Amino acid sequence: MGMGNTPILILKEGTKRDKGKDAQYNNIAAARAIADAVRSTLGPRGMDKMLVDSLGDVVITNDGVTILKEIDVDHPAAKMLVEVAKTQDEEAGDGTTTAVVLAGELLKKAVDLIESNIHPTIIAGGYRLACNKAQEILDKCAKPIDPKDKKALKIIAETSMISKSVSGSRDYLADLCVSAISEIAEKIDNEWTVDMDNIQVVKKTGGSMDDSELIQGVIIDKEPVHPGMPTKIAKAKIALLDAAIEVQKTEIDAKIEITDPSQMQAFLDEEENMLRKMVKTIKDSGANVVFCQKGIDDLAQHFLSKEGIFAVRRVKKSDMEKLAKATGANVVTKIDELGADELGTAAMVEVKKIQEDDMTFVTGCKNPKAVSMLLRGGTNHVIDEVERSLDDAMSVVAVAVEDGKMVTGGGSTAVEIAMKLREYAASIGGREQIAIDAYASALEVIPTALAENAGLDPIDILINLRKAHKDKKIHAGLNVYTGKVVDMSSEKVVEPIRVGRQAINSATDAAILILRIDDVIASRGGPGGGMGMGPGGAPDMGMDD
Repeated sequence: MGMGNTPILILKEGTKRDKGKDAQYNNIAAARAIADAVRSTLGPRGMDKMLVDSLGDVVITNDGVTILKEIDVDHPAAKMLVEVAKTQDEEAGDGTTTAVVLAGELLKKAVDLIESNIHPTIIAGGYRLACNKAQEILDKCAKPIDPKDKKALKIIAETSMISKSVSGSRDYLADLCVSAISEIAEKIDNEWTVDMDNIQVVKKTGGSMDDSELIQGVIIDKEPVHPGMPTKIAKAKIALLDAAIEVQKTEIDAKIEITDPSQMQAFLDEEENMLRKMVKTIKDSGANVVFCQKGIDDLAQHFLSKEGIFAVRRVKKSDMEKLAKATGANVVTKIDELGADELGTAAMVEVKKIQEDDMTFVTGCKNPKAVSMLLRGGTNHVIDEVERSLDDAMSVVAVAVEDGKMVTGGGSTAVEIAMKLREYAASIGGREQIAIDAYASALEVIPTALAENAGLDPIDILINLRKAHKDKKIHAGLNVYTGKVVDMSSEKVVEPIRVGRQAINSATDAAILILRIDDVIASRGGPGGGMGMGPGGAPDMGMDD
């Protein structure tokens, strides 16, 4: 069969295909571009990014995952690094920038190996071995932490905030974080668990960050339904209703024919009686505060206010769940079934005016399993960043409580793992050892980036760090303010073990995934269609200007 030189077209016209090293280099360049985008935000001396979307909305942050979620990434390999940040955020709550920068560095080291004709599969195998070994070393570096040790937990919260714009108020905010987590942490079958959904965050502009407060209970962004109701009730007995305090309409279309004016009056009287009966049921149960998920009829509002009952309507389902946890009340779906045993308690339910809005504060709950944070700040952008910082800090305190282990920061753990990995590489032999060596060097990107962001010489710092670790100083790390290598446990720079563990896992998985791709087939107009190189040979990631 003489084929001649006729090209055989298998793919649709307009399909772009990169093969072999081209595909690998293109993917790696795109992923590294993402890592470089967040690298300058790492550490206490990291800078912030201002992100402007197509509608002109502005976000100012140095939270890795927020930056990567906000920029519109087009390249498929770059999207994988955004996934790394998201996973890190969900699992550990902090360390998103670390994870992404590490993945970028693993890929950078892989390029040198590919150029030395080492097969990507061998590199991937070496990286996998190194990842498993790194987890072992990390465990050995860790120190136990008592979930009830509030001092230690506060240090962890402060470390998380030190690189954020709230670092000036970190002492006060760290106390709030630790108190909030301590309230909602539960011990089930000897295991500590923390459900972050039990912390409600309410943001209001005005005041300063230091005016933020923790409420032992729940804040509802609503006011009482009737102006005649009391605005303050001490020793509140709280009923939670998932039923409307209204006369029910029939499910099917029904017609009532009224032929006589007295029938009309009887009909209205009966409606009024039904509403009176509902209010009486509520009153008889002993409740003096009602939170209703559905509507409350105007007439019922009048009756409730006559009885001196504080009522709020159309409360969100998520807020109802938090109220149930905080006050110990049960959510009742039929008013007739409301009894004293379904009620919850709070020391105080009152309406407070914050800025221009009236909000209902349910405070002084005995053993609240749900708490609220009221965040204050000068502008919306400031409050949003306070919320992101507190979210990270509460997450790390929560995972520290759950895991009961912590490691030191400031690049100390990364350098220790790198040193031990180099010893391990020598024992492996074969080509994999070159990949393990490269992995060890990649880990040192953490202290390097910390030093660069602080305007220090990364090479000098790295040499000093390696020397300290050779001298068995496991916790030696970089103090970015003085430029000195010091013991990080005495500097009180610590983080939960899960942050490092997850960063190493996610970064390695993403790097291996990208390395193993040797063919990119992108149909025109499909995702990745715009995979051309941008100006100056940088991959065009389709970021919004």
